[in-house]
Amino acid sequence: MSEVEETTKPQVKQQASFFKAMKAVFWSFLGIRKKNDYEQDAAKLNPVHVIIAGLIGALIFISTLVLIVRQVVAK
Repeated sequence: MSEVEETTKPQVKQQASFFKAMKAVFWSFLGIRKKNDYEQDAAKLNPVHVIIAGLIGALIFISTLVLIVRQVVAK
């Protein structure tokens, strides 16, 4: 291949891992996200990973609240 052909190849967008989606959702739950980080996440993260990570985060959050309420009410 010539040098010209190599530079005209379309760039493949690299997908981020599920762990990075969990990290992005965690920081979003806290409300601490830089605009630059948000834009990078929007470009790289798989929407299915973000939805699954959001559901897992919501389940953990609700479970934690239920456990706290049970502990407080039991006393």
